[in-house]
Formats: sequence, structure tokens, C-alpha cells
Amino acid sequence: MEVQETRVQTDRVLTIPNILSMARLVGVPVFLWLILRPEFGGPKSDGWALLVLMLSGISDYLDGKLARRWNQISSLGRLLDPAADRLYILSTLVGLTWREILPLWLTAALLARELVLLVMVGILRRHGYPPPQVNFLGKAATFNLMYAFPLLLLSDGSGWIASLAAVFGWAFAGWGTTLYWWAGVLYVVQVRRLVRADAMAD
Repeated sequence: MEVQETRVQTDRVLTIPNILSMARLVGVPVFLWLILRPEFGGPKSDGWALLVLMLSGISDYLDGKLARRWNQISSLGRLLDPAADRLYILSTLVGLTWREILPLWLTAALLARELVLLVMVGILRRHGYPPPQVNFLGKAATFNLMYAFPLLLLSDGSGWIASLAAVFGWAFAGWGTTLYWWAGVLYVVQVRRLVRADAMAD
């Protein structure tokens, strides 16, 4: 979760929020394996995959809330949290695209945004700046996508529940992708301003 800049940060590693974030990271390969089991001759385990994703969302909420309440905001936590978000999005993209639930164009659009952000991080590092902080828009985009993916996974079935999940899943996916790119454009603008300020200072 996003944390306030005015809070005091700690260099401690073994805090409850960090342990929650680490547990989320451990859940990423488990989640991907559960999604892909049917593709390798195993039983369909979408229910378990949805449970792992739901627990990830709960821990995502808790790690930020507890970090603020217990003054355990840490430099490591600021790296682990967005890393876990991106890895869950990446693993879901791989799994749902492999199973042909997501179209390639949507996967390409989301991965292209991540590539743009990686380029921006490289530019910032070259100028001595840390990676950009997670903003509200980026977090809102992630939340939309984290709602979209389980719904789209649930839509891979039959009956009215699957049909309803498809409608809401694609709605969240559309909003999430739009906000994801909007946040990416804002990052690019932010990096451009910092680089231009450096050039003027020189």
C-alpha cells in the first residue's frame, strides 16, 4: 500500500508488514502453478488460485495499514510492496494469456507500460534519483486489475455466474488498463521534469 512521505522510515527488515509482503511474494509462483495446472494435464484449480489471490489482496491492505499504525514503514517495504503487485499482475497475465482467457493485445499493452516504467527507472538511476514512488493513480489501476483478473478467471466456465463475471471482469480490465497507462504517463512527465531540472542546474 502507498505510505505517506512524512512518516519516519526504518531500516528494519523483520517487521510484520515486511513479513506480509514477503509472504505475498512466495504466493506468486504458487498462484501461477495453480492457474496453469490444467494446461499440463492436472485438475482445474481455479478456486485455489482465487483464494491465493484473495489472500494476497488482504495482505496488501494489511501491510500498509499496519506499517502506518505501528510506525514500521521501511525502505525494504517500499520496494517489496510494488514488486509483489507487479509480480502478481505479471503471473496472472502469463497464466490467463496461456489459457487464452486474455487476448494478446491486452497483455502486450500492460507489458509495454511496464517496459516504459523500467526505462524511466533506469534514467532516474543514471541521474542519481530513486525509483518513483507509487502514487494513488497507480494504486487505483492495480486495484482495478486485481479485481479484473479473478473475475476473468471465474468467467472461464459456464452458467450465469461465469457470464456475470465476464461483464464485470472486462469492465475492471478496461478501467485498470486505462489508469495503468495514465499513471505511466505521469511517471514519464515526472522523470522528464527531474532530468530537465538537472540539466538547467548544470
